Amino acid sequence: MHMADALLSPVVSGAMTIAASTAIYYSYKKTSEKLEEIHLPLMGVMGAFVFAAQMINFTIPGTGSSGHLGGGLLLAALLGPYAGFLSMMSVLLIQAVFFGDGGLMALGANIINMGFFTCFIVYPFIYKPLMRKNKKAIYRAIVTVVSAMIAMSLGAFAVVIETVLSGRTELPFLQFVLLMIPIHLAIGFVEGIVTFFVLEFVYQQRPDIALDHEEDPVIDSEKKRLRKGAIVGLTIGMVLIATVVSLYASQLPDGLEWSIENIVGSTDLDSQSSIHQWFSALQEKIALFPDYSFKEDVHFGSASSGTSISGIFGGALTLVVLLIFGFILKKTKGKSKNEY
Repeated sequence: MHMADALLSPVVSGAMTIAASTAIYYSYKKTSEKLEEIHLPLMGVMGAFVFAAQMINFTIPGTGSSGHLGGGLLLAALLGPYAGFLSMMSVLLIQAVFFGDGGLMALGANIINMGFFTCFIVYPFIYKPLMRKNKKAIYRAIVTVVSAMIAMSLGAFAVVIETVLSGRTELPFLQFVLLMIPIHLAIGFVEGIVTFFVLEFVYQQRPDIALDHEEDPVIDSEKKRLRKGAIVGLTIGMVLIATVVSLYASQLPDGLEWSIENIVGSTDLDSQSSIHQWFSALQEKIALFPDYSFKEDVHFGSASSGTSISGIFGGALTLVVLLIFGFILKKTKGKSKNEY
């Protein structure tokens, strides 16, 4: 559901960038207040895992469309809403800059659509109040699936509103929303199932790993040691997804592209404004692996090798960026304490 720049006007793009920046700053402040050292490796690994998972488009049977995991609910459930949102922001930033996935102008909108609604609405007001670890697995599965479906549909509805406000008359509101919501409910259903199984794996490895920054649990050395099993498992999963599973991703248009194609006959919309052209040229220039492949496959290798290498590069870069970010948070927190 990564929006392209052409879907947004400069005014709407600017407003969404301001909204995203505000949410990022607020999340940074809240995360730095209650950061625990054990979160740092988990934050990095989970960001890398979500990056890899978003590379895998799965077919939605009978539609001619595909979808991919958003990952926001998974991040919020394991890291809390603030660190989860920052992790999602990092993933989307890396995707836009290095892989040309989602427009640079649309980055703020994508952060809000894929991160804000999940981390700050669905997680605290739906998923968290309903989730009970002592309930049966089927109950936890239902809560996770329903939460993922709601989060995905909220993001999809936001895309429709943003395009309408941007004056994209090619996409009539009613027709666009009647395509976007059902297909993203189906995508959210699949995401919810995958999210449930990942969370179940993590909880089996370490039941208290789902730390919420609203709490301040005491974590002893034994818990830290045992938690490494979940982190190692997630790391292995990320590598396998990025290098092997990504080769079998669906080539069908995703839910957003499919909806646009069903209205205008093409997955893309043209925009001739100088601002759009400037951002498009910039993104084309700086993207190392556009569409998760080599720029010149004939010189560097096959498309499949480009996908695997871009997956490893992107996952590793996300891991490093989030670890550095966590280190900065820790240092900032330490300096703040020393001032008092």
